[in-house]
This record gives sequence, structure tokens and C-alpha cells, in this order.
Amino acid sequence: MPAGAAVRTETRPSWFKRHVGRHIDAIPLATKLVACIIVLLTIGSFSLSFAIRQLVSNYLLEKTDSQLINQSQLVVRNTELLNEMSKSEGSLSMTSYFVQMRDYKENTVTDAVVPNLRGGVVSKPDLPTNDNSVSLGQPFTTAAKVSFDGANPANERAGRDTIQKAGLPWRVIALRWIDLDSNQQQYTRGTIYIGLSLSDQYDTADTITRYSAMVGIAVVLLGGVIGMLVVQATLAPLKRIEKTAAKIAAGDLSQRVPSAPENTEVGSLAASLNAMLARIEQSFHEQQETTDKMKRFVSDASHELRTPLAAIHGYAELYKMQREFPGALERADESIEHIEASSARMTVLVEDLLSLARLDEGRGIDLTQQVPLTSIVSDATDDLHALDPERGIREGRLELRRNEDGNGSDFTFVEGDMPQVTLTGDGSRLRQVVTNIVGNIHRYTPADSPVEVSMSVLPASISPESLALMPATETSMHHLIEAIEVGQNMQVGMNYAIIRFSDHGPGVPEASRSQIFERFYTADPSRARLKGGTGLGMAIAQSVVKAHRGFICATGSEGGGLTLTVVLPVAPVEPTVPAPAAADQSNTGKSVWTRSSDRKSAKADRKNR
Repeated sequence: MPAGAAVRTETRPSWFKRHVGRHIDAIPLATKLVACIIVLLTIGSFSLSFAIRQLVSNYLLEKTDSQLINQSQLVVRNTELLNEMSKSEGSLSMTSYFVQMRDYKENTVTDAVVPNLRGGVVSKPDLPTNDNSVSLGQPFTTAAKVSFDGANPANERAGRDTIQKAGLPWRVIALRWIDLDSNQQQYTRGTIYIGLSLSDQYDTADTITRYSAMVGIAVVLLGGVIGMLVVQATLAPLKRIEKTAAKIAAGDLSQRVPSAPENTEVGSLAASLNAMLARIEQSFHEQQETTDKMKRFVSDASHELRTPLAAIHGYAELYKMQREFPGALERADESIEHIEASSARMTVLVEDLLSLARLDEGRGIDLTQQVPLTSIVSDATDDLHALDPERGIREGRLELRRNEDGNGSDFTFVEGDMPQVTLTGDGSRLRQVVTNIVGNIHRYTPADSPVEVSMSVLPASISPESLALMPATETSMHHLIEAIEVGQNMQVGMNYAIIRFSDHGPGVPEASRSQIFERFYTADPSRARLKGGTGLGMAIAQSVVKAHRGFICATGSEGGGLTLTVVLPVAPVEPTVPAPAAADQSNTGKSVWTRSSDRKSAKADRKNR
């Protein structure tokens, strides 16, 4: 290994993780949860039973000690009575006293009281041989010594329970044995051991333990069943999510996870998954549409480029074939003219494609210029008048008015002078938009059909970013009109310059109006080639408008024909101010308003130029 080279160490999983963890990971989640519930209930029940047994045992032991201490003198005084009673078999229980007297040398003087059990079973405490290891007045626990009165018959008569109880420990207390001499004076004669069997205490503790164990087992079983039902009910939404994911994996992107309260983990997961699935489905459809558009674009571009190339190639071959015949010069000029026309059409097509490609990449546009929008529209109107002198062209402004039937509002053309509007954008590109629209009117409508060109600045409660994302459909136009109504009433949002070109030609079917902004779309391909159209003009116009964060849409004209509406942002809506201040401010904002006489003089100057 070269010097300084890093040594790569690989950490191998432990034996537990390789052999046990792998099997644990393979267990279903529901099984793990139910098993955890059962284990926790079992541990809890065992701990509770153990705690109860300990508490009861300590309590009974304290009561036994109190009984020994409080009744010791009474037992000593009545040893003869207790002894007589203990000799009656079965007359006393295992709580009977045991009394033993020892002299000062620790020699047993007498067993004053000895309990006699059934079947001749005798149980005595196993007492220490001297009192040095015993604290006087302090109870202590000692084992039992079991014996039988008689031989095997007595043992056979004794029940198993009696023998078992006889073998249980004793609780014993040692006291000084004080007696009276002949002069009636007290003196210490020795030690008295008084004992009580703990059989009843043990029996009570065992009974409580059995009951606690049975209750614990019942709780564990019931908790396991309830836990299983609750876990299954809780994980049911996850099962539905799993089934939904399987259907989506099979290709059905319209499937959605069933909703649940979002304050729960499953509900939050379902909402997040549904949002993700909606985004994936939208992206998939957008990708599919983009792929289809790209395929159609390549096919249309190949077709459009093939036509002029085929013409160029055909006329070149024709010239080569006929150049040896008489009159070749005249035919050559004719072929060259056709070749020139085809190359010009191909040049326009390539330039439009290059312009679209630059717009798609965000290049080839400068959005920092101050553009006199009214001048651009007026110049395009003059160009249309020059191309079609017989066409009636009216200019005016737009007003938003309620429909006669009372259902919604719509734009209304009011003949007059267009307002002077200046906005920030790319002047050459916006001029291209207006020129393309006017060119389409010239190409596809009769030369004597009237046209209305109008423009106004209206507020709308919609952001330019949202406006640019709206599709070029009539539904989007209705949304824009609603936003303008809100903006006019509330004086909020953004001021937009709205330009409309309404013709009264053959128009476009309603189902095909949104397609005019697709690349290479032409309502009449043969006529488009005759007029020099490429089918890219409206696509370029839409790209330029969207680059300005605007909106363009095609709708039907009143009385027949096609109306193209262009919406461009001007400036945010400012608070309402008094009239004098408003007049002063109109000269400094991005939106410039002039008097009628000034507008007429400006228009006359343009025509004279």
C-alpha cells in the first residue's frame, strides 16, 4: 500500500443483527405492536401482583408482631388454659400460640403451650440454643420443626395441607421470665419464647397472589384482543395506502389515498401523499404533453422545411434539364425567382424557430426598456390600414360592463382615443407581438372586414406570476374578468394594460381557439403558404407575452370573427388620492395618461411622419 493511503474499514453487522435482527425485521408491524402490548401488559401484571403480595405480607407481619408484643403478658398468665385448649385436637387453628420457658442457663424448663394439629401433627419453632443471638422484645422469624404423635398411622391420618401448613415459619418474640420468690419479690428466672405460626399470613398472601395472577392473565388476554383490534383498525388506512400505491405502480396515476383527519399521523401522511401524487400526475401529463408537442413540432418543422427545400431542389433540376434548349435564359430567371421565394420562406421559418428557441431559453429579450405601448399599437394599426385601405379600422378603449342578462361581465369597446400607456419591457419584442397579430388579420380575414383595436389600463387582483401560468382558454379569460372586478371594487392588485384586436372574418372554431398558439398551427395551410405564413407567429407572440409575465387569449368576436386579447402588467395599484394629486402623479408613473387634444396631435404627427 502506498504511503499515506487511507485505509478503508468495513464495519460488519453484529451476529445479533445478522441472525436475529433479520428475522425481527421480517415480522409484520401489526404483529410487533400486538406482541409489544402483550409483553407490556404481562410485565405490568406481574409487577402489580408482586407489589401487592409484598405489601400484604408486610402488613400481616406487622400485625402479627403487634399481637405478640401486646398480648405476651396475657399469654404468659394463661399458659395453663392455653395448654389445655391446645390438647383438644382441632380446637384451635394454626394461629395458636407456642410458649417455651428456659432457665437462665438456657435449659428448657417446659413447653408450656404446644399446638396440636389434626392427625397428631406437631409444629414447633426452631429456636436458637442460647439467647445471645436473640434481641429481647424484638420479634424474629424462624423455621418450623414438624413431628408426629405416634408412628405411621398418625402420618397417614394427617392431611397434606396440614403437613404443609405445619412446615411454615413461625414468628417468635423472646421476653424475660420474671417470677416471685417466697417473699413475693420479683426475680429473673430465665427466658420465655412466645411464637405464632405464619400459616394464615402465608395463606392470605398466596390467595391474593392467585387472584392477582388470574386477574392479570385476564387483563393480558383481554388487552391482547383489544390491542389487536385497535392496531388493525389503526393500520387499516396504511393497508389502503398500500393498495393505492400498488394501483399507482400498475400505471393508474389517478388513484388517491383515502383522506383522514390531518391532525393524525395517518391523515397527515395521506394528505402529503395525495399532494405528491397530484404533483407526479401533473408532471407526468406535462411531460407527456411536452413529448407529444416535441414530436409534433419536429414533424411539422421537417414538413415545413421540406417544402421549400423540395421547391429549390426541383427548380434547380429543372434549370439543369432545360438550359440546353432555346429560351433557357427566360426559364432560368423564372426558376431563380421560385428558388429565391422558397429560400426566403425557409429563411423566415428558420429565424422564427431560432427566435422561439431563444425565448424558451430565456435569451434574446430585454425587459428593462421603457416601451410606449400606445405608439406600438397605433403604428401597427396604421400598417394594417396601409395593407388593406378598404378595411374599416376603429380605435378606442375598453370598459368592463355587466352583461345585459345580468350573468357576469365582459369587455365593451368604446370608440375614441386610446390612452397613452408606458410600461417596462422589450419594445422590439412587443412590437413583434402586435405585428404578428395584425399580420394574421391581414392574411386570414377579408380585406374589407372591419377591425376594432382597443386598449385600457385596469386593476386586477391577480399577480403577474399567476397570470403568466394561466392557459390560453376562455375559462382563463373569465377568471381574469372576475379578478378585474375585485381589483376595481377593492383597489388592490396590479394595473394591467389590456389590448384587444377584434376582427369580423371567418373566425376560428371554439374548440380550436387555444390551438392557434401552438407551433405550426394554421387554420388553412394552403392559404398560409400563399400569404407567406409559417404557423409560428402566434407561438412567438405567446412566448413574448409570457416572458413579460402577461397573458394572451383568443375568443370569439361579437357578430362573428376572432378577438385576440393581450394583457401586460404595468405597475402595482396605488392608493386613491385626490384629483389634483392624481393629475400631478400621472406624469411620473409608469402609466402615462394625456388629454384628448394631446393624443390627437400625437397621432397626427405619427401619420405625417
